Amino acid sequence: MLKRGLTIVAAVCGMVVAGGKGYAQSERRKEKPAAAEAAAGLPAFTAQEQQLSESYFLEGMKFFVLEEYGKALDRFQRAYAISPTNAAVNYKLAETSLLLGSVRGALPFAKAALELEPKNQYYHLLLAQIYTNQQQYEEAIKVYARLTTELPNTEQYLFNLTDLYLAKNRLDDALRTLGQIEEKYGLIEEISFKKQQIYLKQNNLEKALAEGRNLIEANPDEVKYLLAQAEMLAANKRVAEAIQMAEKALKVAPDNAYGRLMLADLLQQQGKHAEADVQLELAFGNSSLDIDSKVKILVDYIRRLPDAKVATQAIKLAELTTKAHPQEAKAFAVAGDIYVNSDKKLQARDNYLKAVKLDPGHFKIWQQIVLLDGEMNHTDSLIVHSERALEFFPNQPMFWYYNGVAHLLNKNYSKGAKSLEYGRRMAGNNVELQLQFNLQLGDAYHSLEQYDLSDQAYDRVLAIDPNNPHALNNYSYFLSLRGHNLAKAKIMAGVLVAQFPDNATYLDTYAWVLYKLKDYQEAKRLLEKAVALSSDATIIEHYGDVLYQLGSREAALKQWVRANQVGGASEAISKKIKDKKLYE
Repeated sequence: MLKRGLTIVAAVCGMVVAGGKGYAQSERRKEKPAAAEAAAGLPAFTAQEQQLSESYFLEGMKFFVLEEYGKALDRFQRAYAISPTNAAVNYKLAETSLLLGSVRGALPFAKAALELEPKNQYYHLLLAQIYTNQQQYEEAIKVYARLTTELPNTEQYLFNLTDLYLAKNRLDDALRTLGQIEEKYGLIEEISFKKQQIYLKQNNLEKALAEGRNLIEANPDEVKYLLAQAEMLAANKRVAEAIQMAEKALKVAPDNAYGRLMLADLLQQQGKHAEADVQLELAFGNSSLDIDSKVKILVDYIRRLPDAKVATQAIKLAELTTKAHPQEAKAFAVAGDIYVNSDKKLQARDNYLKAVKLDPGHFKIWQQIVLLDGEMNHTDSLIVHSERALEFFPNQPMFWYYNGVAHLLNKNYSKGAKSLEYGRRMAGNNVELQLQFNLQLGDAYHSLEQYDLSDQAYDRVLAIDPNNPHALNNYSYFLSLRGHNLAKAKIMAGVLVAQFPDNATYLDTYAWVLYKLKDYQEAKRLLEKAVALSSDATIIEHYGDVLYQLGSREAALKQWVRANQVGGASEAISKKIKDKKLYE
């Protein structure tokens, strides 16, 4: 087995080392009679020493192949101690050192290997790699220049030489080298594009365009060359010529969506907006134009909304996008954004729903859906969609909030309170969310006649925001309806009206607290102001009640009749009118 293993390693040595020249071949080149060695000032090799050196080298190759580079380096160093003038040993020492991360350690051995065997291209390449890794580009250039000049069949390394010239901004040398490549291989796209970039750096637009024309003439049906030429012309403010080139490209490939986009942009630059829109629509209707490119353009339209003219075109492009990409969630998401910013809430909501049907894991899209449901007062949809959102985001308090509010609006107070309580716990230390949840819970628990819980919820709001209008209004009004803690209710209603002296609802709340305290004259003063500001039936009915308590029964009846005509008064309004009597 050992013998067989050595045979394999020896075969590997023949393939890997020095481009096919192994230790023995390299060493034989250096064999000299003992007298010659002595005359050269070098130690003479005995046959035993040569055999030992070769043995270390082969063992090093075995470890090298096994990627045990530390052991390999040790064996190569032992071989080197015996045979320092062996090119293969120097090469493997350099290569192994490089693999171990020691660039500096590799350099002297790589240089020695090349000096010993200057006709070996692999030695050139290793040394050039080391110089390049150290960013010693000038030294690397010398190595590649020598390689491509002195060794046959090495023209492929002219590409490396070109890159190094470019790294050093030696543009003329790069152009000369690219010319050598073209002489060997003919017209190559990569070379032409590199030459164009160099000419542009040299501010030589005409030569850059000439390179483009060469490509087009050689490949007249290759649309990318035509479009590249159009792009170059456009970048240099030659818009009319760029349009002609783009149109030529589209004659070759009418379905090229990127060409349509380019032409649309060029036409826009010339102020031909209608023509540009046509080209843009053709591009957007083409499914070969990737969705991200379309989204990027649509986002730019969103920034210009809600301009009516912009909205019309934006909506058209959004619809073309969803039609061309019916399985892309982002197509419907951006369409939803377009509709939202065009104040088309229903269409926006429906597009967002299509987006989450394709990809339900987008929190912000679900957020938009429930917000739009709420703005449109679609309470049934709000319940359905908030519950669906909670399947994916059960720890997001806002979805519990909207679910709870929707149930309250549908007068399902028990379910609403349950969702709101759950969401309030999820809100943690978020002060603003806690405030919003408690506001709704105060209303919910009042409707459930769980008054202590209602009061606690409002108190939590006022502890955060003592001037909160919602809490001050509802809390004081509900206390007045219950006839409970009216002194506190009066204080809160007074604070509210002091902030909003012309708000009819708040004036009515304060008046009703005073009514319950039997301060009818002050209640009348506030209600007179309120009915002048509002035609709300409840306020008008309250005004009638106060007038009745002050003995103005005919005036009270007129107000009750008026409240009944407006609609929305209390259930007792008909009986009050019929009996001309106050019922509380």
